[in-house]
Amino acid sequence: MQDYHDTVDVVVIGGGTAGVIAALQAARAGVRTAIVEMAGQLGGTMTTGGVSAPAYFFSPDRQIVAGIGWELVKATKALDHTPWPDFDSPNPHRPSYHVNLNPAVYALVAEEACLDAGIDLHFHEILVGIEPQEEGWRVHTIGKGVRRWIEAREVIDATGDADVVGLLTLPRERGEVRQPGTLMFRLGGYDAGELDVEVVQEHFEAAMQDGRLQPGDFWRAEDDLFISFLRGGGANQQHIFGADATTSVTQARANIEGRRALLRLLRFVQSLPGCAGATVEQLFTQAAVRETYRIVGETPVTYNDYITGRCFHDAICYSLYFIDVHTEHGVEHELVPPGRVPTVPLGALVPQGSRHLLVAGRAVASDRLANSALRVEASCMAMGQAAGAAAALGVQLRIPSRDVPIDAIRALLREHNAIVPPDLDESGASHK
Repeated sequence: MQDYHDTVDVVVIGGGTAGVIAALQAARAGVRTAIVEMAGQLGGTMTTGGVSAPAYFFSPDRQIVAGIGWELVKATKALDHTPWPDFDSPNPHRPSYHVNLNPAVYALVAEEACLDAGIDLHFHEILVGIEPQEEGWRVHTIGKGVRRWIEAREVIDATGDADVVGLLTLPRERGEVRQPGTLMFRLGGYDAGELDVEVVQEHFEAAMQDGRLQPGDFWRAEDDLFISFLRGGGANQQHIFGADATTSVTQARANIEGRRALLRLLRFVQSLPGCAGATVEQLFTQAAVRETYRIVGETPVTYNDYITGRCFHDAICYSLYFIDVHTEHGVEHELVPPGRVPTVPLGALVPQGSRHLLVAGRAVASDRLANSALRVEASCMAMGQAAGAAAALGVQLRIPSRDVPIDAIRALLREHNAIVPPDLDESGASHK
């Protein structure tokens, strides 16, 4: 084993959706920053997990999330030449649009941005210990043939599972029932437009009855025909019940269950008239998990806060995704009322009783219903940028990030093109 001893100002644990943006904001604000990432690339759920369609950056009226995350989205789209949604035309079914990205290009763009900002990237390493110091932390990570100790003044937990919070035995919570996860893939090799919808459905129902297919293989089975699965290539239409990313054992179990379901689906689709040539055109390596731990924060976001569009006094970003709870029987949706744009407070990123520690991403302090909306990628990008700004200012002001004046955080975020409350008031009207 080779030992490394590093000193930085801010260390971000987890280089996923929120972590990349947090690190970029901290580094661009002028503090030495490192990312510890267990995978071999940045992006997390957006790349390794294949959920590469962040939302929502716009309300029906205007843009609500911008900043560094939006910069990376635009850079990815420019290289991939794929069309943009028409943000000027309101989505008739939802508050706004997803932005489909090429996950490989996003990973490349994110890595280049981090290297250009001088961020230390520690791939294939995991957090195994953290000790409080007089002014900050001593973080211990391990990788193949490597042991690393990182001295840092501020730590940002962007693991998605509140791993740092858990190691410190600070309070976190999880429900007895978790939302199902999804292994992202795409089938091809057939023309869905040439298939007989009724014949396909008859075969599907027979396969469900005789066990060739199982509940969750097509999660929309209760309210949609299987032809919709075929038209979309199966993308994001699978449910892995009980999916859990909190340990290597549970993540492996989710991955295995997702791949077993994919094999069942592939064999079934190949048995359909006109689909003998079906194949797997794309498969991501890790099942994406929707829900594990949430921190107990200084200011949790409740369902009522979210659905009414509450503007917190320490709000640091907006979010507009709908309440989106996946279940064993499908998905339960509730839209935010028109004109409302929920906010996220700094206190939701601060674990209760902590110092020099922030959390960004889906582990944000919130109840289960609010979390089902806050966990999505555009919102996580915005939270990540806010955490990076607060951490950088904490270092520069030599105070814990939790104590940084909210006006200073908002000013730094605006310098880096973020859209920050109170740019909108509680009715959704602009203050500008």
